[in-house]
Amino acid sequence: MDALTALHERVSVPRLTGPAPTPEQQQALFRAALRAPDHAYLRPWRFLVIEGEGLEALGEVFGRAALTDTPDLSADTLARYQGLPLRAPLMIVAISRHQDHPKVPAIEQDLACGAAVNNMLLAAHAMGLGAVWRTGVLAYHPQVHAELGLASNEQILAFLYVGHPAGERKSVPALAVESYFSSWPAA
Repeated sequence: MDALTALHERVSVPRLTGPAPTPEQQQALFRAALRAPDHAYLRPWRFLVIEGEGLEALGEVFGRAALTDTPDLSADTLARYQGLPLRAPLMIVAISRHQDHPKVPAIEQDLACGAAVNNMLLAAHAMGLGAVWRTGVLAYHPQVHAELGLASNEQILAFLYVGHPAGERKSVPALAVESYFSSWPAA
């Protein structure tokens, strides 16, 4: 698939199934991430790659975090939290790593990490894989951060779920470009 087709046709694929991407496909995803725009070449990111039993272990982390907030959580709700990582055979946790730099504020570092995630989304689509970028309250939960080993200068920007589409890809409407782009100054 050429680059413009991937850009024009990519959609989030929330329903994913196995098998997990092959090691070669994973390397292609990782290499795509590392080509993201990055002011001052800070490489303000790191990624946790989770699959197999690691997904179940992350589910336990999610469950403990949920119980921290709501100790009397119902068994069904706890099971839902524990099952979140199992929505795909591969999860990549994108972590933005803020570094002190006189010309690159933290927001630009977060944007670079976000661009790396988007590059992986596009690469997954180009390879015929499905992927979806999720966050939610657990991405910001201090207990999740602690159990995943985040430093004080780090934050989770994405839980990137990757696998094979389970069913048809959804179609999204074409947007009118002129609704979002205009010339300045106006004529």
